[in-house]
Amino acid sequence: MIETKSKIKDISRSISGECVVSINVPEHILSALEAYISKDLTLRISEYRKKRSNDANAYFWELCGKLSAKLHIKPEDIYRDLIKGVGGNYEVVPIRNDAVDTWIKNWESRGLGWVCETTPSKLKGYTNVLTYYGSSSYDTAQMSRLIELIITECKNAGIETSTPEEIIRITED
Repeated sequence: MIETKSKIKDISRSISGECVVSINVPEHILSALEAYISKDLTLRISEYRKKRSNDANAYFWELCGKLSAKLHIKPEDIYRDLIKGVGGNYEVVPIRNDAVDTWIKNWESRGLGWVCETTPSKLKGYTNVLTYYGSSSYDTAQMSRLIELIITECKNAGIETSTPEEIIRITED
């Protein structure tokens, strides 16, 4: 698999009627792309989003540990609770009532932050499951929001956090 930041240069049709897409890619991946010439491929295109930094993740867990010690709450519980406040990080899925427990078990097996909540559905025999994505899938903006949430909780508990300048450096890397 090759993953890189690219731009579509042109979309056209060949004489035979095939759609042709030209993509600008960095030169360093050309040799890797040559291995795929004339092969059937699965193509997935999404808008580029800057990935979050490891510093941001480490800072979050540092603060989570401090808050845990102060409040005597497991860091994992704090994390799972804050995930729900990030916004834009969940899907509402109507699930047959008899399949809800299995759905939740499978979803939450993806990682610590992959959380579910249930709400009643208007569909008879169904439950709406709010399926939250864990922070391992977050981009920079979502991770920044998660850090904002932990900072607010820490300040409310009287725990010192980094300066605003340091926080910006950590979350924008």
